[in-house]
Amino acid sequence: MSQTFMHAKVVARRSGERGHADHGWLNTFHTFSFANYYDPQFEKFGALRVLNEDRVAPRSGFPSHTHRNAEIFSYVISGELTHRDSMMGTGKSGGSRNEYYRIKRGDVQFTTGGSGISHSEQNEHESEAVHFLQIWALPWKSGLTPRYHDLTVDEQKKRQGFVSIISPLKAGKNASAAQEQAAIPSIGGTIPIHADLVMGASIIPQGSSATWTIGGNGAVSSKEDRKVYVHLPMTRGGKSKIRLAEGTVLGEGDGAFVTNVKDGDSLVVESVGVEEAEVVILDSN
Repeated sequence: MSQTFMHAKVVARRSGERGHADHGWLNTFHTFSFANYYDPQFEKFGALRVLNEDRVAPRSGFPSHTHRNAEIFSYVISGELTHRDSMMGTGKSGGSRNEYYRIKRGDVQFTTGGSGISHSEQNEHESEAVHFLQIWALPWKSGLTPRYHDLTVDEQKKRQGFVSIISPLKAGKNASAAQEQAAIPSIGGTIPIHADLVMGASIIPQGSSATWTIGGNGAVSSKEDRKVYVHLPMTRGGKSKIRLAEGTVLGEGDGAFVTNVKDGDSLVVESVGVEEAEVVILDSN
């Protein structure tokens, strides 16, 4: 057992214990209390408030709705999702950040709800469902200026180890208007978030392992008592599994709450199923 996991506490969150609803057009699993699912044991974990694993049927989706004071991001596993919000005009799919756009496998779309923003997320494909993770984090300050970002994560880099996707805004909670506009993240090449949270992902080949450095190699403000959630999405029909260093084995749809860890600790994830494992980590204060 690694030195990190001699003091870490790991609690599995099994897929079948999550909240679940099948609305026909939407098949969704809730790690935390959401919509009609409520469990006082699972309301948040650090800044992490929502982790939904969603499948949306073709030619359907979430109509326009309003969010405030939440950092909202979508991680697309398969299919495509078209995003429009009240800050955007019409434009071409896959266009610039001043246009609406269609995100696909490997893309992450991010919205700061702040003082209020309305958006819709639709699967406009004729025949293919979209499978994605919908994640919300609680911001360190309310009433922020709404804005959005998008990022495409290289598949090959994810196969070489964990890739950082989201990291705290470098200027922190007291950022000036100019620093907010510059939107410089603590980790270069990532999306900046208004929370002490780092997100990473890896596709781990069968029989191999990947190591996540807790705190994103010094990217966070809170160094002690990090709260790390490990999630294994349902991607391979049950054929992928992972094992954490202290021995907990997770199947598809499972997650794990990792506590009693600090910035700089190593979290080793081993792929022990019969197919590669796509792993998402949410590392919060």
